[in-house]
Amino acid sequence: MSKKIKLTPAEWEIMNTIWELGGEPSVRDVLEKAFPNGEKAYTTIQAFMNILEKKKLLERRKIGLVNFYKPICKREDVVKAEMSNMISKMFNGSITALASSLLSMENVTIQEIEYLKKLIDEKEKKLRNQSHE
Repeated sequence: MSKKIKLTPAEWEIMNTIWELGGEPSVRDVLEKAFPNGEKAYTTIQAFMNILEKKKLLERRKIGLVNFYKPICKREDVVKAEMSNMISKMFNGSITALASSLLSMENVTIQEIEYLKKLIDEKEKKLRNQSHE
């Protein structure tokens, strides 16, 4: 996956719906799941899904008159690419600067800090084990 992929908020909404639905949803499936009260038009969702296909995030398969779209990459991969772009742009590529910024936020809880410590310990063990192989 290219790290240069950037999704708009509307594209994220559609991709999240597609990942949540699983399989190969149609435009109608995405429309009904994401906008059950008719907040968006069918043609709008179709246009976004065609853009996502051009961005190589979706693959289209036509059966009769209906287009079905399958995600080409996992949500986690797109999140990592977007995070990498954001860290490069906002923190000069420094994960330490990102972490410092997050921890300085007012709403960080003790539970979140404890969980982050656990994640850091696990990552440190994994990296140390890899360096000994």
